[in-house]
Amino acid sequence: MLTIPKIKICGLKSPQQIKMINKYDVNYIGLVFAKSKRRISPDIAKEMKVLLRHDIKAVGVFVDTPIEEVNQLIKYCNLDIVQLHGSERPKECSKSIVPVWKAFSIKEKLEPTLLEDYKAVDGFVFDSSSGGSGKTFSWDLIKGVSKNHFIILAGGLNSKNIRAAMDEVQPQVVDVSSGVETDGKKDGEKIREFIMKIKI
Repeated sequence: MLTIPKIKICGLKSPQQIKMINKYDVNYIGLVFAKSKRRISPDIAKEMKVLLRHDIKAVGVFVDTPIEEVNQLIKYCNLDIVQLHGSERPKECSKSIVPVWKAFSIKEKLEPTLLEDYKAVDGFVFDSSSGGSGKTFSWDLIKGVSKNHFIILAGGLNSKNIRAAMDEVQPQVVDVSSGVETDGKKDGEKIREFIMKIKI
């Protein structure tokens, strides 16, 4: 029986996009604070969170930002979860004041012991070596990991490959960004199609 994962749309950049997302059956959005073409300011993020539908959780995406600064932004922007994409160690992750999703770039077979060190982490994001690039990685490298861990699958997902990804990885959450964009902007029709492929 294929588990239907929850859906995260990452890299939203404006209040207008929040109004669009509120119309869809999604569970999380990603707000990028790390250096990226999708990076937004804390003020914009705060405004977006106010407009966000109450049952959708806002995930702040960071790369090697000091955890004290992360916690300040959590409070200021009212973030629900943080996604840490850098070299953050377990001790740093444990200091977050909201749940943490720790991200790993998958280039080779995952060592299960790597995850055991992160006791305070609520989920693990598995991405390609360059997050936000729209590139997939070999899903068999993490096959079976979702049986024992809460998994967020990212990296090049789109409406054409999402069913195969779900079948192989069986993630609890799927995370899409460039796969629902046209010319670098979130595309409502692509979002609708992506969701439809997951729910059928």
